[in-house]
Amino acid sequence: MIRRNTFIFLLALGISTAAYSQTQDIDRKVEALLQKMTLEEKVGQLNQYTGDWEVTGPVTNSGNKVEDVKKGKIGSMLNVRGVKHTRELQQAAMQSRLKIPLLFGQDVIHGYRVTFPIPLAEAASWDLEAIEKSARIAATEAASSGIHWTFAPMVDIARDPRWGRVMEGAGEDTYLGSLIAKARVKGFQGKGLGNTNAVMACAKHFAAYGAAIGGRDYNSVDMSLRTLWEVYLPPFKAALDAGAATFMNSFNDINGIPATGNSYIQRDILKGKWGFKGFVVSDWGSIGEMIQHGYVKDNYEAAEAAITAGSDMDMESRSYINHLVKLVGEGKVKQELIDDAVRRILRKKFELGLFDDPYRFSNEKREKKTLNKPEFLQAARDVAKRSIVLLKNEGSVLPLSKDLKSVALIGPLVKAEKDMQGFWSIDWGKEDHLVSLYEGMQNQAGKTKLLYAKGCHVQDTSRAGFAEAVSTAKEADVVVMAMGEKFDMSGEAKSRSNIHLPGIQEELIKAIQATGKPVVVLLMAGRPMVFNWTADHVPAILYTWWLGSQAGNAIADVLYGNYNPSAKLPMTFPRSEGQIPIYYNYLNTGRPAKDDTDMNYRSGYIDMQKSPKYAFGYGLSYTTFSYSNLKLSQKQMGKNDSISISFTLTNSGKLAGEEVAQLYLRDVVAKPVRPVKELKAFKKVMLQPGESRTISFTIDKESLSFYNDNLEKITQAGEFEVMIGGSSDAIKLDDKFDLVD
Repeated sequence: MIRRNTFIFLLALGISTAAYSQTQDIDRKVEALLQKMTLEEKVGQLNQYTGDWEVTGPVTNSGNKVEDVKKGKIGSMLNVRGVKHTRELQQAAMQSRLKIPLLFGQDVIHGYRVTFPIPLAEAASWDLEAIEKSARIAATEAASSGIHWTFAPMVDIARDPRWGRVMEGAGEDTYLGSLIAKARVKGFQGKGLGNTNAVMACAKHFAAYGAAIGGRDYNSVDMSLRTLWEVYLPPFKAALDAGAATFMNSFNDINGIPATGNSYIQRDILKGKWGFKGFVVSDWGSIGEMIQHGYVKDNYEAAEAAITAGSDMDMESRSYINHLVKLVGEGKVKQELIDDAVRRILRKKFELGLFDDPYRFSNEKREKKTLNKPEFLQAARDVAKRSIVLLKNEGSVLPLSKDLKSVALIGPLVKAEKDMQGFWSIDWGKEDHLVSLYEGMQNQAGKTKLLYAKGCHVQDTSRAGFAEAVSTAKEADVVVMAMGEKFDMSGEAKSRSNIHLPGIQEELIKAIQATGKPVVVLLMAGRPMVFNWTADHVPAILYTWWLGSQAGNAIADVLYGNYNPSAKLPMTFPRSEGQIPIYYNYLNTGRPAKDDTDMNYRSGYIDMQKSPKYAFGYGLSYTTFSYSNLKLSQKQMGKNDSISISFTLTNSGKLAGEEVAQLYLRDVVAKPVRPVKELKAFKKVMLQPGESRTISFTIDKESLSFYNDNLEKITQAGEFEVMIGGSSDAIKLDDKFDLVD
């Protein structure tokens, strides 16, 4: 009777009895294997080393790793890719006493063989289906190459563009970031672990890594627990709810306790309150780095602190393999903690089907058939063009006419290839073909003559190429300039105090603009940059980020109007580093500035406007959109009710295009106080010229709830402002409603 009731309960939750039975079967197998393992073999499962082949991170050539695998001293390896290499090491694992298979992990951040746009660029698309598809293809390729596990998605909220790793996340907004976290996990894990086109996702970096003080990578994080819960934790919870198999802890300390040794975030929140059943891996060497933090005196204490706090697998610090057996023997670490960590790791190996067939991900025919498919390249091109943000288009310089006699392509990144791939990408060397802007334009220019001059290098101080660039520009009908960062100027350990357009690039832009020719500037980067003169004087600007394998083709698609840009900024662009941190959903002060000119004892600057250069959610189109006819289903809402909000969106221009309609709310009076606005919903809508559509959003209790100082999720009765528009600073419609008890 109890068993029958259990099945009825599971069905009510949407959990199939088959899945429940499979879970029970795996649990039994895990426990049976656990009983056979020595303490040394258990500790081996918690130990992860890097391979010595092509890698995305450092290489550590220490000891004989193959022999360690045979002895059961390694549970996982990273930076081992390709069927040949993974099969060789898996064969070594099959020579260990218990024949426990290895897990192979890799930083598959924005594509594997086919490179997609960097994650921040994909976030600019506000297209959840496209983002999920990108991760799905990356997982399919990686899994065909023997990889079981990606160290992605990075779901850190980032409000400081000086931090180099902004390129790896989804930007500054918790709501948007949570939806993107879910989409990426679903993409990586597909229909579930065990399918040979799925890899384990890893939500990272747990937690608050994106709030590093000063935007300095690895730096301390100091914040209230309410900010932690309200801003930085929700994307991790979304990833967990989407089924993320693993989590990775972060390098930073949180309020004085390194994340790797932080029981509060790992044991109390993740494994306790949230009930996470997967396992936690350290970031590279982060267990041992607690020594440098000043939290422990040596690796012996580091191992004790990390395993006690809930870090299950040690990536490359050697702390666990060298010290856990002794710590257990001395009674400083309970055997139960070791067993719990091993149990979590073994469960994933069973779920992947590795005990049934250790080589099921190492099939040479599948690898050869899967990598670099034409349809994957087409998908990369599609996602890339959806990620390009139109910042300015005065005089309708864009799209370019196919009837132009000549176009001058000028700038240090016109013929760049590796820089289009971006940071955190797999290096395929001579095997790879990355489409430069020049090649992409050649593919679509038709009879238009393409002229070229480099002008300067990315970080140049020499103006020797200016004269040639100016002369080339004068010969053309239109000038397209490719400017920005090199691929290694944003990413891990790539924080910059100065995020202006590097070198003398803006001087070159000024020289070309002075020719009087129509100028289009393409900005290629992994972060928001400062380029005020260009923004104020150049008629057309596209922010193209780093777009991956098909960058040049995608940019040409947008330049020639084959695709109408629809992306919106996922981060605020400052006017100056002095405004950082800068984000749209800030708290008001007692003396808020009325506008950018209000500086009389107000919350602003005496030497600069308070507003950003480009706001969160901003992005233009080759067409225009109008908003009208806002309706609320009711003006009062009970705490357990909901309100329907509808309006009419019209394509008021001459071209078909997509608009990302955004809904923001403000809780006018609350304790504690609430931000001036918060994104609560959005829809991306395609409309033909003159077409109108009614867009509806539903606001419920969850949309209005927030954390109080006791970390309780609450709602408070009062007035709420409704704001709808095409960006956070372009509100077209507004109204109010009351939440009542």
